[in-house]
Amino acid sequence: MRIRSLTHVLCATLAMGVIAPACAQNDWPNRPVKIVVPYAPGGSADTLGRLISRHLAETFKQSFVVENRGGAGGVIGSQMVARAEPDGYTLVVSGIGSHVVAPLTNVTNFDPVKDFTHIALLGGPPTVLTVNVAQPIQDVDGFIKHVRSLPEGLSWASPGQGTHGALIGEAFRQVTNLNLVHISYKGAGPAVADVAANQVPAAFITLTTAAGNIKAGKLRPLAVTSAQRLPDFPDVPTFKELGYPQLTGTTWFSLSGPAGMDAQLVEKLNRAVRQALQSPEGQKELRSQTMETFDWDAATFNKFVVDQIAHWSPYIKQTSDKK
Repeated sequence: MRIRSLTHVLCATLAMGVIAPACAQNDWPNRPVKIVVPYAPGGSADTLGRLISRHLAETFKQSFVVENRGGAGGVIGSQMVARAEPDGYTLVVSGIGSHVVAPLTNVTNFDPVKDFTHIALLGGPPTVLTVNVAQPIQDVDGFIKHVRSLPEGLSWASPGQGTHGALIGEAFRQVTNLNLVHISYKGAGPAVADVAANQVPAAFITLTTAAGNIKAGKLRPLAVTSAQRLPDFPDVPTFKELGYPQLTGTTWFSLSGPAGMDAQLVEKLNRAVRQALQSPEGQKELRSQTMETFDWDAATFNKFVVDQIAHWSPYIKQTSDKK
């Protein structure tokens, strides 16, 4: 206890010197940390943010407070964090929506790479191609043959322009050259409800949203975008194994902070997040939400963000041009 007090005194004494940054990082966190979720409460980003905040609070014996700052597809909350001090006390649940789709489709006041320190990939739910059980379609090959037999093409639903479901659907349309007519909804709930009622025959939608209707026998899953088959849906193939590796991915979310965060602090946070996600409690909660996780260090995750921007740019442009 005396050594800790002496450290505080030394850091305060050297506050204007070159050792101050190192002292600040060694002492982190000595006050509550804010994790901004740039979406409304209740969604996957909020679920992951609260899961991580609980585990980080236990690990570091300090409060980690979730603050929902929704609006503009995740832009408002992300923009606020981009302008914060890079001291580790203001973080954001980033992701494909706010840091890949939004900067490529809207004018934002931040660069998704240069203005952030990307810390760790949290994970997220895969997208599933699903059809109403009344449709004469049993698998992806059958889906393709059925669509090609229809002169008017086939309609499919997504949660909205810029969502992972819309991107996957557009990518699938491009690689198969099918006549698919996109119906963009304002949210996943209304989209899956209309497919379950057979108002729209098919959907590209998060498995988390579709799971209830699949288990109830109203929807038939044809393929998922996960890297591997999921334990709770072992009979549903992945797009990758069906010959569409470019359709692998999730509606991923991550933990980021302002640009310029200390490398040692980033490593400390990355390690703690990974331990939380791989813990029995974390795995149980994530599995209940049909979410995938990836045990990556910060460097691997940063490369992933850059690769995701490059990979989805042409598909985002296609969907944006059709608005």
